Amino acid sequence: MESPVRNRNTKSEVQMSWFKRIKKGITTSTTEKKETPEGLWYKCPSCKKITPSNEHAQNKYVCPECDYHEKIGSAEYFEILFDDNKFIELNNNLTAGDPLDFVDTKKYTDRLVDTVKKTHLKDAIRTAYGKVDGEDLMVACMDFAFIGGSMGSVVGEKIARSIDFCLEKKMPLMIISKSGGARMIEAAFSLIQMAKTSAKLSLMNEAKVPYISFLTDPTTGGVTASYAMLGDLNIAEPGALIGFAGPRVVKETIGKDLPKGFQTSEFVLEHGFLDKIINRKELKPKLGQLLRFFKN
Repeated sequence: MESPVRNRNTKSEVQMSWFKRIKKGITTSTTEKKETPEGLWYKCPSCKKITPSNEHAQNKYVCPECDYHEKIGSAEYFEILFDDNKFIELNNNLTAGDPLDFVDTKKYTDRLVDTVKKTHLKDAIRTAYGKVDGEDLMVACMDFAFIGGSMGSVVGEKIARSIDFCLEKKMPLMIISKSGGARMIEAAFSLIQMAKTSAKLSLMNEAKVPYISFLTDPTTGGVTASYAMLGDLNIAEPGALIGFAGPRVVKETIGKDLPKGFQTSEFVLEHGFLDKIINRKELKPKLGQLLRFFKN
């Protein structure tokens, strides 16, 4: 006769048998695994906070925790600024030539083709006009994704044509700078754009048509040395790198450590080269106030 204790153990084993793993290891094939879709989350590179991507976009691509301003392009700025994201783009078919037949690791023409295919942009700037907080405004916005936002002949020409349009319509202009400087692949053709855009902007000044320069991260080189610093108002995003040569080059040249926050927009404001720093979340209503002020 079996003992009651043994019977209880046997009954317990029967009840728990469903819980035992029959096969060891993971048997799900790779093709059957369900991956988490990419792009659902945004991780702030500054504070490391993780935010749903849709919330990050609704917050104008600004971290809700530390206020870090993510680098964005013309598509995002146009969506943020223009009422109902409605605008008319000008000269969107202008593309760069290669009069120097330049070759480094690859032909310049091949580099352009590859960059256009990758970014779906024609060059490093887009120009469009529309209503911003109910007021007319021409916006010329640079795209860092296109060869580092470098200023070439197309950038200079599109800015020049935008200025001509603004002079004709008496419409204010804002240039959003985000650039590593002149496109040295184009050599003198690039450097000429500094003088060309500066001369055109002097016509805006003579005609009393407002020009707002909005500097974002980074704004350096020949762009800083020309149109980026020639605004009736020079404003910037928080924490943007603004300068001619970068901090590393300056440090190696002078052989000294640089002050904390050197060449940030806050540092540049403190030293009198900026009029104001505006958070991206406040940019549109602030621009509306400025445009109404200029009208009066």
